[in-house]
Amino acid sequence: MARVVVDVMLKPEILDPQGQAVQRALPRLGFEGISDVRQGKRFELEVEGPVDDAALARIREIAETFLANTVIEDFDVRIEADQADSAALAAKAES
Repeated sequence: MARVVVDVMLKPEILDPQGQAVQRALPRLGFEGISDVRQGKRFELEVEGPVDDAALARIREIAETFLANTVIEDFDVRIEADQADSAALAAKAES
């Protein structure tokens, strides 16, 4: 089973009051040097079977029609390597 991640963020030209509230709070909490904060959403979809071009196209369609409001939000779809794949890649790199 593979995991596909959809990150949804407000478009840069859209005001982000939640991000601004976090940005204003950071210095009061002792965290300096952060010039901007943007708040977004992350969706993790567990996909049965291989994640091929057809599956990614279907997930992009889901993101465009259901997960994101494309008038004010952008989205990014990516395959997230699971821990087993990461361990296999690390072992392969070591050999």
